[in-house]
Amino acid sequence: MAPMGIRLSPLGMAVFCLLGLGVLYHLYSGFLAGRFAFFMLSEPAAAGGPESPRGSVDRRELLAVSVLAAVRGGEEVKRVREGNVLNAKAKGKTREGAEEQLTSGDLLSNRRMFYLLKAAFPAVQINSEERVDTADQETVSWDRSIPEEIKQIIQPKEVPAESVTVWIDPLDATQEYTEDLRQYVTTMVCVAVNGKPVIGVIHKPFSSYTAWAMVDGGSNVKARSSYNEKTPRIIVSRSHAGKVEQVARQTFGNKTVIIPAGGAGYKVLALLDVNEKNQEEADVYIHVTYIKKWDICAGNAVLRALGGHMTTLTGEEISYTGSDGNEGGLIASINMNHKALIEKLPDLEKTSHK
Repeated sequence: MAPMGIRLSPLGMAVFCLLGLGVLYHLYSGFLAGRFAFFMLSEPAAAGGPESPRGSVDRRELLAVSVLAAVRGGEEVKRVREGNVLNAKAKGKTREGAEEQLTSGDLLSNRRMFYLLKAAFPAVQINSEERVDTADQETVSWDRSIPEEIKQIIQPKEVPAESVTVWIDPLDATQEYTEDLRQYVTTMVCVAVNGKPVIGVIHKPFSSYTAWAMVDGGSNVKARSSYNEKTPRIIVSRSHAGKVEQVARQTFGNKTVIIPAGGAGYKVLALLDVNEKNQEEADVYIHVTYIKKWDICAGNAVLRALGGHMTTLTGEEISYTGSDGNEGGLIASINMNHKALIEKLPDLEKTSHK
């Protein structure tokens, strides 16, 4: 109730309320507008890091973080081997009956590589040789910096995130790793777009050498210029040398050289111009049995970028979608008549199923 003698006018009260609302609007309108602008500008960044609001990713950024992941994984591989804390154990048998080894180097490299790539590109599918333990998750960030070497060669190009599959091999040549045959060991990352390998990174942890290439983009490695197609040097898995040697020499002649080696990454590098004292040179890479796609995707991408080929033994292109295995063996070459090589080795496709 108003004091005695004072009567409140309804019109005056209305004017007073309107004036109060005006003052409040003046005070808070700028603040609210600023908060709205901040929300609108911040929304895309919170939604997914390097992925754009349209759901695409930049291939140059994918290459940069793939190189970083291979190197970081390699650091773990090297640290474990030099500390002699492998903790090696059998994780199963291959189709040929050989025991597959698993070491601390495999697991720690996998953890470092997977979570770096996942943090950088959370919407992209990542397939890795080793199982990812969510209880052992590692927080890894990427500052999105791109090395000058990549900037000078590769131009930005966006692709839909849903079309991308990343294949990780955190430690290629584990058997040789346990035997301390360090020259064969690599860490690898491959990026496939719609099943086709377009980015490949092969890193040698014990010499710090890294080869990378992008299809229709560029590379930091070249193919060798000297090849002998009549009597090629054929690089094969150590366990397959006997299977390949007889057929290869019947086909190309007794002067054909068979080079047993470990690791798919090492074998692909043998086809390239790699300035490494412990890197052998070969003209053709042949594998005659089932092989996992994370073993070969990076090498396939590098060869494709340089004009080379990696196919099944019957000449079919290998798709990097669906299952994680390639059933038809493989033959890889560069600066050679790939089709003629396949036609010369018809019996190897049958060998691959034995």
